[in-house]
Amino acid sequence: MFIKSFKSLLVAAFGLFFMTLATTSFAEGHGHEGEKTEAHGENEKLNPGKILLSHVLDAHEFHFFDYGGHAVTLPLPVILYSPERGFTSFMSSKFDHGHADYNGYRMTKDPDNDFGRIVPVNEQGQIDETVSVYDFSITRNVAMMLFASIVLIIILINIGKKYNRQGSKKAPSGFQNAVEPVITFVRDEVAKPNLGKKYEKFLPYLLSLFFFILILNLFGLIPGAANVTGNIGFTLVLAICSLVVILFATNKHFWAHIFNPPVPGPVKPVLALVEFLGIFIKPAALAIRLFANLVAGHMIITCLILMIFIFAEIAPVAGASFSPVSLLFTMFIYTIEILVAFIQAFIFTNLTAVFVGMSMEGEHDHHEEGVHH
Repeated sequence: MFIKSFKSLLVAAFGLFFMTLATTSFAEGHGHEGEKTEAHGENEKLNPGKILLSHVLDAHEFHFFDYGGHAVTLPLPVILYSPERGFTSFMSSKFDHGHADYNGYRMTKDPDNDFGRIVPVNEQGQIDETVSVYDFSITRNVAMMLFASIVLIIILINIGKKYNRQGSKKAPSGFQNAVEPVITFVRDEVAKPNLGKKYEKFLPYLLSLFFFILILNLFGLIPGAANVTGNIGFTLVLAICSLVVILFATNKHFWAHIFNPPVPGPVKPVLALVEFLGIFIKPAALAIRLFANLVAGHMIITCLILMIFIFAEIAPVAGASFSPVSLLFTMFIYTIEILVAFIQAFIFTNLTAVFVGMSMEGEHDHHEEGVHH
């Protein structure tokens, strides 16, 4: 079992290494059309910041690698609405990776100025400030979320059907045997300790949250895929969903504690403000924690690969000498990222359960805790 897992890890690590190697080397040596310097006709120097942004930010296409000076990509649908121009829909390949305008629109390619944003242009090729645009496109983050949702639904429906056929008394088999311990773990170690007798009411949400984050975390490790959980907008939406669940679970004792904390009179207004802000700060901390941990790992892996080419620009021997070191560190960080994928899904789900449990606490609960201690 260990040997199979280690082989899979090696395949993933080498795949990541050579995929990034191909992307970076061709971007440095060939690039897209129009990226040559006009003064000397030479290729642009390596731009680590631009490469990092392309790996972290959302995009209208999946970029896999460059071959023969051309990018190998999977274009995605662009769906735009403008009050002045109406609805427009086409594939992102019409933009030619930001080098061409199409149907009165342009995709920006400046990493320092709204990288990848679609803006309206006039007949003279200038940005038209008089036209408003609302972007409803299927970006790679959206595509990955839809794909993850489909995978999650298929897995849980198939497992549910298997339970209906076999019953709960028969030992699980196949993929069911791998998922059931995770479900049991979330129920026994997350839901029950934090929610008590009401755990069944919130267990479906906690399980959906855990598996959805876990699947997206793991998919984000596939070379060429999108790191959805490394997007602050996505993690904020998850935090808002948890905030809604937390607010619906509150009772009068919770709000009485918020606006009338058991402290001396002069301190009440200050503490009440702190407690009220804490309602929103706690979910926000969940979003920032998940975002920071997932984006940091991807940036570290990319930086380790980029260091090969940074050293190669100084001296080719230095780049070749650093390659084995970079590969070893990349494999190590990649292993850590697999663990982080599970850990961060657990932390987000567990803290959500903790905050929901805190919102359901009342005077009777506090009294029982005091007697118990």
